[in-house]
Amino acid sequence: MADRNDFEEFVAARSAALLRTAYLLTGQHADAEDLLQRAFLKVVPAWSRIQGSPEAYVRKVMVRENISRWRARRWREVLVSRHPEEPTDSGTSLEDRLTLMAALATLAPRQRAVIVLRYFEDLTEVETARLLGVAVGTVKSQHRDAIARLRVLVPDLLREGSDERRTVAP
Repeated sequence: MADRNDFEEFVAARSAALLRTAYLLTGQHADAEDLLQRAFLKVVPAWSRIQGSPEAYVRKVMVRENISRWRARRWREVLVSRHPEEPTDSGTSLEDRLTLMAALATLAPRQRAVIVLRYFEDLTEVETARLLGVAVGTVKSQHRDAIARLRVLVPDLLREGSDERRTVAP
């Protein structure tokens, strides 16, 4: 019973932050909700074993589930006629945020995961590597390639030598 209460408290306390991560990984609100629910379902059986760092474990499950989801659906493109819910006020224009989100959507799933985890979740390279289950060198190369791609797609938002972390937030 204690495990169930701990899990329910965790879900209540961290769902909003985890949903934000899921949204950044998927790019669509409905997919983000589904991804988070699938992650919670996968975490329940292992809950008693992950008490030390459940949020990192849930994020790892979400990243892996999202890659699996992407692989299963990569042959079809999903177009939407409306934009996500109201964005937060980060001091950047809506147009800049939408441009960045569109550019993020063009990245490969692992590149997108690296960018989301490094810049939006503020994880270190080592934490990102551990979460993705890859070497730190892989995180560095995926990061380098993703930033290079983003600089081509949105040159005005990501300038050489600028601090990308504070440039634009979705």
